[in-house]
Amino acid sequence: LSAKATVGAFWLNSAEGWFDVSYEPDDSSLLKNLFSRFFANDKLPVAKTHWMFETGSVDIFFLFGPKPDDIFRQYSTLTGVNPLPPYFALGKHVSRWNFIDMNDVKQTDAGYDLHDIPYDVIWLDIEHTYGKRYFTWDPIKFSNPTEMIRNISAKGRKMVAVVDPHIKKDENWDLYQEALEKDYYVKDVNNRVYEGWCWPGAAVYLDFFNPEVRKWYANKYQFSEYKGSTEDLYVWNDMNEPSVFSGPEVSMPRDNIHFGGLEHREVHNVYGLFHHMSTFNGLYQRSNGKKRPFVLTRSFFIGSQRYANVWTGDNAAQWSHLRISNPMVLSLGIAGFPFTGADIGGFFGNPDDELIVRWYQVGILHSFFRVHSELNTRRREPWFFSEQTKTLLRNIIRLRYSLLPYWYTGFYEHTQNGWPVVRPMWTEFPTDTALFNEEKQFMIGRCLMARPVTEPGESSVHVYLPDEKSEWYDWFTHIPIVGPGVVQVATPLEKIPLFVRGGCIIPIKERMRRSSSLSHQDPFTLIMALNKDGTFANGTLYLDDGDSYEYKNGQYLYKYFVYTGDKKSGSLMSTTMHPNAFYNTNAWIEKIVILGLQFYPTDVHVFRADYVPKKLNFVFDNQKMMLTIRKPEVPVKENFRLDIHG
Repeated sequence: LSAKATVGAFWLNSAEGWFDVSYEPDDSSLLKNLFSRFFANDKLPVAKTHWMFETGSVDIFFLFGPKPDDIFRQYSTLTGVNPLPPYFALGKHVSRWNFIDMNDVKQTDAGYDLHDIPYDVIWLDIEHTYGKRYFTWDPIKFSNPTEMIRNISAKGRKMVAVVDPHIKKDENWDLYQEALEKDYYVKDVNNRVYEGWCWPGAAVYLDFFNPEVRKWYANKYQFSEYKGSTEDLYVWNDMNEPSVFSGPEVSMPRDNIHFGGLEHREVHNVYGLFHHMSTFNGLYQRSNGKKRPFVLTRSFFIGSQRYANVWTGDNAAQWSHLRISNPMVLSLGIAGFPFTGADIGGFFGNPDDELIVRWYQVGILHSFFRVHSELNTRRREPWFFSEQTKTLLRNIIRLRYSLLPYWYTGFYEHTQNGWPVVRPMWTEFPTDTALFNEEKQFMIGRCLMARPVTEPGESSVHVYLPDEKSEWYDWFTHIPIVGPGVVQVATPLEKIPLFVRGGCIIPIKERMRRSSSLSHQDPFTLIMALNKDGTFANGTLYLDDGDSYEYKNGQYLYKYFVYTGDKKSGSLMSTTMHPNAFYNTNAWIEKIVILGLQFYPTDVHVFRADYVPKKLNFVFDNQKMMLTIRKPEVPVKENFRLDIHG
């Protein structure tokens, strides 16, 4: 990475690896000779690296860019992209180890409604099973899972249940016996079924390197096999490194044998990939290819993004763990995993009110937004905190929900170009060397910039405003921030330093529903932040049913909004990017907010397909130079033009 160009290297090896980096001048290095055309001689990095893997071949791909968007396109061509997620997956996920029983699930669900807080998914950890036998339900605590799931889904919500790769050693359990008879388990060095220790106690491990095992496992997600499941139950694949409590390094021995004679040392990092690949295929097949799966995995490898989403693993209720969640998510993003996040509040321990608020403020800025905690922690639902904190958390969650159209559009565009949705600053400003090491401040898409608080008692933060040609606006006040350079932003507990980039148009939804699926037909607001001279802004909006694969058959809308103007007038155009695609939505544009307008408007008209002008009501704030146009009442599926005259 330099101001001149961006290059990358992708080393493909699934064994354990070590990396040694030193900084010393070396004019004869291979990388210098290879990359010299990209760097000025006096700017060439002098890092000297040593890459070593326990076994396997040297399989390395160089990505020559030269721009960040070229790198991401080249890399995603090699490894694949995250498929378009179901819309609900971008909402709030409610989880803990464990909700006690069906009544606990019911009361938790009702609590969110009582306190007027939206959420989309409630999760069940290992205690929901019958003695840690996956694909089963505790017959006392979860006696009627189908009814439980349907009661949740009646509100447009979903459920997720954990399904780990280890199998309880129980000769009276049909699933264990079936896999044993089919010879589907990993073997030890003596070619005997390997037995380890995990949540069920004595356990054996499915050998997902055997393609027949993957097919068999996928079939276990059929409704006829997974009794009590419904189409609104999705899956969390945990402990799939694989985790073995009794094993060396808390995993299985390196000399264990997989299908085809592979030693575990050769393929350790791929085990989880084949596990969640099987799960994804199972969820896909159970709907006959009609519904998009949702799978979360802890272990992953290059290519996992095609099948599962990732979280950062067990963390703790500590400020240091909050702090590192941002660079972890950014690193995963540029490595090809755009759908990631950390356990909000920390898995272990109990966050105080300040920490939980600040963690929520960070969590809504990551693509995967889940609150999760360990068995012995205090409850984390917002109403278990103080009234003030509950109100703050509600507002933070509502902010996330208002931005879901922007998030969803970002994920569609990721499928087209491989760009991470949450991305480091340098990806948008690759010539600004001051941003190369920036980890606290980041972009969401190309239009939102965030610098959340990650330190206790931090009453203000320094924000670096890049690009002297860009204007930046505070998301909440809509006031432009004077830049470029470093500015100090006050951060009382309720404040998230979030900024919209001048030249951007961002679609949001301001009506709050219980869950995201209930908002599909709700109207949109367009936030238009004009560039520094007030002449231009553009943005996109992607829409489909949020659930199926019909978008692959052209059932979607991809809208392009562009504003052009001068010191006396301006015009907003809405056009369809892919005219051969169409999604029949009733959603309409309810409001348009224009920031940085540099003239006093006297009239506003909208032109629809009939080209007959309709005069619109508006309010102009001459201190903020902000124009608010209410009820243009244009269906989002239609093209239109909106003219503003001064």
